[in-house]
Amino acid sequence: MVDSAPAVPPLPQPSSHAWVQRAMAILSGDQHRSADTHLLRPFFPGFDGISVYFKDESTHPTGSLKHRLARSLFLYGICNGRIQEGTVLVEASSGSTAVSEAYFARLLGLRFIAVMPRSTSQQKVEAITRFGGECEFVDQASQIYAVAAELAQKHAGYYLDQFTYAERATDWRGNNNIAESIFRQMEQESCPVPEWVVVSAGTGGTAATLGRYMRYRNLDTRLCVADVEGSAFYDAWKNHDRGVTASGSHIEGIGRPRVEPSFVPEVIDHMVRVPDAASIAAAHVLSERLFRRVGGSTGTNFFALCWIASEMLKSGGKGSLVTLICDSGDRYVNTYYSDAWLAERQIAIEPWCAALNALLDHGGPLEMPVVAAV
Repeated sequence: MVDSAPAVPPLPQPSSHAWVQRAMAILSGDQHRSADTHLLRPFFPGFDGISVYFKDESTHPTGSLKHRLARSLFLYGICNGRIQEGTVLVEASSGSTAVSEAYFARLLGLRFIAVMPRSTSQQKVEAITRFGGECEFVDQASQIYAVAAELAQKHAGYYLDQFTYAERATDWRGNNNIAESIFRQMEQESCPVPEWVVVSAGTGGTAATLGRYMRYRNLDTRLCVADVEGSAFYDAWKNHDRGVTASGSHIEGIGRPRVEPSFVPEVIDHMVRVPDAASIAAAHVLSERLFRRVGGSTGTNFFALCWIASEMLKSGGKGSLVTLICDSGDRYVNTYYSDAWLAERQIAIEPWCAALNALLDHGGPLEMPVVAAV
């Protein structure tokens, strides 16, 4: 007697593969339409022998550095088979990543839900909804992870989870990532290999990409990560303790109450902790010199860069420094650029503005303030 043939499922129809091909073509088209962002070189009279460059990520179609990350997260999800036609997408975000993800979800015709703190700027919320995204608010920043995971499960969808996948979704060896773009644009400058690249950490993915790329290319450039008040990253790096927690930051988009999985301290050469008042003051000072507003995380970057420049001036060091303009300050007109908002939180930026302007115009020391541990 011949055993019956084992049950074999029918071959899948090509429709799902066709959707993936269309999705990849759409994402590729967006990348081709978006010219690389500018590398700005403002002049600061006090920085004798030091050239400063700003990679202006605010000019992406969605207005921030997170445009690169969102594209990478979508590519990661699609290529791993987790994003398909009709998949409901969910993200935990303080705003900018969700804006960019809402944009890509709309391009692909997918529903997108952003889970974010209730304190997220209204401008970011409006940008998400303009791109067709939905917003789910929580009272505490620490709640966003669990609520996002629950929503994804409820809708049988996919949790994009930038805080876990940022460092692995981006191809750190190249593929026009932020690091490759910076060093390619620096090739014709008088000091093409920067002494330092300065970035802040939200997921930690940008710092991981830069640190890995610089090692991969065997470059002498060192990586400084600027952290903010109420963030866990600095103490985790300093004390080699990934279990540290914190209260959360006033500076949207950076600083986390926990050490995110994408934070890779081993590729970081130095970290500094920047007070909120110094971050916001630096954003104001830089905005005045660029004739347009920049966001608070850019202020954090700029303050840390100014401190490094001050240290270089003390020792007679010369060379180039690079940092990022993460997004536009127009998203923060009701917060960092509001006198009432600053007064309500007793954030005094005037002394920091004066110290930064003196350094930029005349050189001299800029003392790094002591900020209490988290």
